[in-house]
Amino acid sequence: MPKNLTLKVSCTVAAPAADAYRAFIHPTALRDWLCNGALVDAREGGHIQLRWDDAFYMSGTFRKLEPNKRLAFTWDGYLDPAPTLVTVTFKETPRGTIITLARSGFGASRVWAGVRNRFIEQWPELLENLKSLLETGIDLRFARRPRLGIGFDEFTAETAKKLGVPVNKGILLTGTAEGTGARAAGLQKDDVLISLNGKKLENFSSFGPALAGLKAGDTPKVVFYRGAQKLTRPLKLSSFPIPQAPATGAELAAKMRENFKEIEAGLAKWVEGVSEEQAARRPAENEWSLKELLAHFILTERDYQSWVADMLNDRAVNDDLEMRPNVNERLHAVVSRFPTVAALRAELSAASAETANYVENFPAHFVQRRQHLYRRAALWQLEFTPAHFFEEHAEQLKATLEATK
Repeated sequence: MPKNLTLKVSCTVAAPAADAYRAFIHPTALRDWLCNGALVDAREGGHIQLRWDDAFYMSGTFRKLEPNKRLAFTWDGYLDPAPTLVTVTFKETPRGTIITLARSGFGASRVWAGVRNRFIEQWPELLENLKSLLETGIDLRFARRPRLGIGFDEFTAETAKKLGVPVNKGILLTGTAEGTGARAAGLQKDDVLISLNGKKLENFSSFGPALAGLKAGDTPKVVFYRGAQKLTRPLKLSSFPIPQAPATGAELAAKMRENFKEIEAGLAKWVEGVSEEQAARRPAENEWSLKELLAHFILTERDYQSWVADMLNDRAVNDDLEMRPNVNERLHAVVSRFPTVAALRAELSAASAETANYVENFPAHFVQRRQHLYRRAALWQLEFTPAHFFEEHAEQLKATLEATK
């Protein structure tokens, strides 16, 4: 084996070279297909740092940057014997852009074996995820998360005795979900799971180690008791539903307006008959009044607009609003500006309408070629916003109103 081995991997993506090149230098794009955190100074001599949730990390320096054609950076990974060099080329063809990634500088000694093997095993799958990101905006690490499709409850010695199960540790099933591998495997209520993929199941926290390394479509063996009978079955792991974003900003805006109508109707019901004095009263020292809660909803709309502006400007963004709408001083400022419930509701309605108008005018370039960002913006409105009112804050709002009576 040569002393300085070079390994290569490639894929073809249905995307322009400019988009593929960007995926290697944009912090949010990198996070959406390769790692869990990224710091990037994309210039020759600039640094790149990537980290993963499993505690692995790397750092490097850009050696070459030819926009949309080629880039190269050093790769000094955690526990790597020495730095290596990563070179990525981009070639547009009638079939799409060919991305070729070469990593050179692998040593021939035994200490390099693990590093070489990880490259061979992991990078084809990583480029597959890059292809998915560029073509659909979907991160396969999430799309392929394994789903068991079971309901479960606490399993005690008393329950074991009642069911005639000869063990005192395991996962007690309360049922299975339609269309999942658990249902297809014949699992049913009162079965007690004791092993999955060769790993013991003793409580809820046991699922993490048992599912480690598995993805949707894999078929590990599950061992369980049905009464005193010990059974083993193959269980094909299901996938979680992947929500689809509307095809255009106009379609997204239309759905948002429908949601806002439901939210406004819900608010009208909640505040009916509430006096200004009651609406200003806090149920407890560190809890929001009704007016402050309305201010929080207003600030969430405003901060969403700012968050999306960073996406439209192609700046790095996080996955949420980072608690900015929760700052009490901001809430007080909004309530001071809009001191009545009617004024706060009117401002919330105006902010919501403004957000929908904003989204309606998303450029086609953003929707079609920045799908990983557009999906963030769209799914926030379609999933988070309704849940923010009807689930996250509904009980808080109810408690606030009850306390003011």
